[in-house]
Amino acid sequence: MIRHHSHIGTAAWTDLLRMLKDAQISELRGAPKLKAIGKKRYWYDQYRIGSDVVDRYIGEDSKDLRDRLARLKELALERKEKERERSRLMRVLRAEGYLMADAQTGQVLSAMERAGIFRLGGTLLGTQAFRLYEGELGFKIDFGSSAVTDDIDMASCERLSIVLEDVVEEPLSKAFSQLKFAPVPSLEKVNIWRWQQTDRTTLVEFLTPSFDEKEGIRDLPALGISAQSLRHLNFLIADPIQVPLLYRSGALVQIPRPERFAVHKLIVAGRRRSDPSRLKARKDRAQADLLIEVLSEERPTELAEAYEDAMERGPAWRNRISASLSLIPQARKRIDDIT
Repeated sequence: MIRHHSHIGTAAWTDLLRMLKDAQISELRGAPKLKAIGKKRYWYDQYRIGSDVVDRYIGEDSKDLRDRLARLKELALERKEKERERSRLMRVLRAEGYLMADAQTGQVLSAMERAGIFRLGGTLLGTQAFRLYEGELGFKIDFGSSAVTDDIDMASCERLSIVLEDVVEEPLSKAFSQLKFAPVPSLEKVNIWRWQQTDRTTLVEFLTPSFDEKEGIRDLPALGISAQSLRHLNFLIADPIQVPLLYRSGALVQIPRPERFAVHKLIVAGRRRSDPSRLKARKDRAQADLLIEVLSEERPTELAEAYEDAMERGPAWRNRISASLSLIPQARKRIDDIT
């Protein structure tokens, strides 16, 4: 049975998200500039450092972003006051029982936000993203095995990383070093895509979509790192959303759309065949089952569209999704009811 958060909690989460988006604009240093790159348009913060002109990426053009840019001076003046209000909203969310980020995860993801990873297209994946759907969908996640992990998975598209022509604020190696992370050596020693914390078990991995059969290592120029490429990932991170990370006064992070996350979990669970992977497959199905239950009530059209999109991508996708749904018949019925 779905347990919804109160109207007080939902309103506080919505206000926090709005203020975090406002804060991102209030920190601009120069004048907003719109660039057309291919068929899309992107906003940049253009300013000078000495004789050099810097274009710092803000985001893809949208009405929401244009409205905020039009209020730039107003948002800058309100910045300090809004920081205090965000802290108050965090106290409300804590009292309402929302899942808070633990100190370790909060420190790592906040450091990534400051470095510009999410601004430059980075998307948080896995269980850390799953926990954040609690606020996006307004339901309570029981603190069970499906919502617990130390690992942090990040994804970004190699093509987007090249197109944006911008880079992180500081090298990620420096930010990770300050948090006592060390690079995990790979077969290709010059391409680092995993970091392990030296005094804890936390592992950070960077991933990117693979558009061919080879799942090799790819460079992400905007982030200044490499990433392991994986099939099916492009489906997951298409058109991601921004949500608050509930840590300190909040941080703005990016996660996949919940309907795509749910369907992708069905796909990856269907790929896990070996014994060591069975526990992960059960966790994948548990997360998919819960999201399908919520989405079939709250956003049935979006869930149906994501499911149909995946089913149209060939027999391998259909077989994996069907194999997972055969083990969670209630989810199968809910999807049948909306498609």
